[in-house]
Amino acid sequence: MELRETVSLSPLLLAGLGGAWGLAADRLAARWPAKASGVRALDWRTVVVVLAGGAALTALGFRFVTEPLVGALLAIYVLALVVLLATDLDQRLLPDLLTLPLVGYVAVLDVGGLNPFLGEGGLLGAGAAAVLYPALLYLLSIPFGAGALGLGDVKLLVSAGLLLGLGRGLVALLAGAIAAGAVIVVFLAARRISLRSYVPFGPFLVFGIVWAIVGPG
Repeated sequence: MELRETVSLSPLLLAGLGGAWGLAADRLAARWPAKASGVRALDWRTVVVVLAGGAALTALGFRFVTEPLVGALLAIYVLALVVLLATDLDQRLLPDLLTLPLVGYVAVLDVGGLNPFLGEGGLLGAGAAAVLYPALLYLLSIPFGAGALGLGDVKLLVSAGLLLGLGRGLVALLAGAIAAGAVIVVFLAARRISLRSYVPFGPFLVFGIVWAIVGPG
């Protein structure tokens, strides 16, 4: 097989692996961590998570094609995000069993000099983002009442801040907020939800974080 053919197969391989992981994450979320009823059948959430897993891993492969070690380390974080996406869509829950270890994982990357985004502000900028953005998001959610923002979202933002720093961390928040606003407007127009409906922010936050990771700059 020629090199050009091998390279052309790489995106397909990444998409397949990411999609398979997405399917596994959806099936895991149908059972774990706190399912009181039976296992959920395949539905639209399955499709969303499979597509998200394939797209995220493919984009990550393109972004860090010249830095395979960095790409592999970030893939661990991104694949964990896919599981969080699945659990939040299924149970409106971002489990501590994932969000808290991610904080430690990214801290190790930072201290070990393996975080490709650390140069944008250093450890100080990463630490500031890990405190500032979760606190800001929590404060902004207060006027919308209790439950408008889950603590899982806040904990996820801690690891995202440590990973992305101040600049990309803001990109993640803005991208997530814009995506959430667009989807909510569409659903309101289609009368699928009302102004009183609860819409979890976690899936949009996951989208924003992945966007900030794979984006240029």
